[in-house]
Amino acid sequence: MYDVVLLVERRLSPLDAAQVTGLHDGVEDTVAYHVVLPVADAAAQLHTSMGSVLGPELEAPSATVAGDDLAELQNDQRTAAEAALEASLQLLRSARHAADGEVTGQDPIRALASAVERVGAAEAIVLTEPHVVKELFHLDWTSRARRHLHVPTLHLLEHETFEEQAGGAGEGASLI
Repeated sequence: MYDVVLLVERRLSPLDAAQVTGLHDGVEDTVAYHVVLPVADAAAQLHTSMGSVLGPELEAPSATVAGDDLAELQNDQRTAAEAALEASLQLLRSARHAADGEVTGQDPIRALASAVERVGAAEAIVLTEPHVVKELFHLDWTSRARRHLHVPTLHLLEHETFEEQAGGAGEGASLI
């Protein structure tokens, strides 16, 4: 079995799934994908959003949402993440590959490292949208994963063909 762990920010598109599985067309062993999809912390996300709306001169209130409402928001985010994970797994399975996954609330790199160790992965793939500033300062998931993992780690950009990523013609960071 050739195990690959995917760390994704959101649901795979058909293009994403085709490109990921296409990377392993020449592998003679059975390829199994293990998808890790982090779910955002609703409280932190809400606080960041409020701070962005209010601007630097105003402080975001620390208790902007009641506990029950916050729990409901967190539950909604988890439900959406689980649906995105299931749709991603279906795309990988439709390409005739074994696929399983998990939604996690822990740090994405810790969840990735844990999955790599648990399944004995041969490689890890981080699939994200471009994060130019984080990439510049090597704070993005891929840079962090490369410092912690002992397997090859590939960074792919969501919703871009390999040609767009290589040529800088798509949405990716071509200035760096």
